[in-house]
Amino acid sequence: MFIGEVSRRTNLTVKAIRFYEEKGLIAVPKRQGRYRVYTAEDVEIHNLISEAKALGVTLAELKDVIRYHNGEVDWARISVFLRKVKRKIEAELESLSNKAEKVDQCIASIDSCHKSLDSPLKVRR
Repeated sequence: MFIGEVSRRTNLTVKAIRFYEEKGLIAVPKRQGRYRVYTAEDVEIHNLISEAKALGVTLAELKDVIRYHNGEVDWARISVFLRKVKRKIEAELESLSNKAEKVDQCIASIDSCHKSLDSPLKVRR
């Protein structure tokens, strides 16, 4: 398939596809005359790049992870990397959950403080 079809299937601009190729994130596709010819695996890699970027993964990180052996993508390497990304996200979730609990504790303290001030048992001077 040509670059326009890859663009439609991945929701990436032609410019982005060429950029990823230029940066070495994807293998240089074969050519048919002056046109680049992409494979289904190229589409999968482009989709992976888009999804990983949405998760906060940098292009530099992806460049270190995406490797080709005998013209084939090393999906096992990518899988290991994505498991690390997932663990990082889970750690961030735990951290955010702990922060939310601390906010709840602060709210509870404030609420109990105001309730005691509003109670009819105020000490008079």
